[in-house]
Amino acid sequence: LASLNSARAKGTDAAIKSTLAQIRTQASLYYDNNGQKYIPSGTTGTSCSTALSVFVDPTIANQINSAKVNAGADPLCAVSTDAWVVSSPLKTAGNWCVDSTGVATSTTADTVNIKCN
Repeated sequence: LASLNSARAKGTDAAIKSTLAQIRTQASLYYDNNGQKYIPSGTTGTSCSTALSVFVDPTIANQINSAKVNAGADPLCAVSTDAWVVSSPLKTAGNWCVDSTGVATSTTADTVNIKCN
């Protein structure tokens, strides 16, 4: 039974990583369609539901929610005009982080500098 639970947790981790990777693709489309910005000039946000940001794009919002459901915990998000970052807890241990520079790694989000740590 323990090995089955471990396999399930690893499968859930893979789903979280895949979901976060998809955010990068959709965020690029959002950036191109919104004046080369992830959020209007002069604004920033540290919520996964920051108004007028890349995070309220319906596809990205669904992906963030999917990661939340799979992880059983809220992801961390931050956004500025030219950068974004999302990290989610994993089921097995640690976190998975993706950002607008293309990084995808086992760490948390730096919501001040808007990048993966």
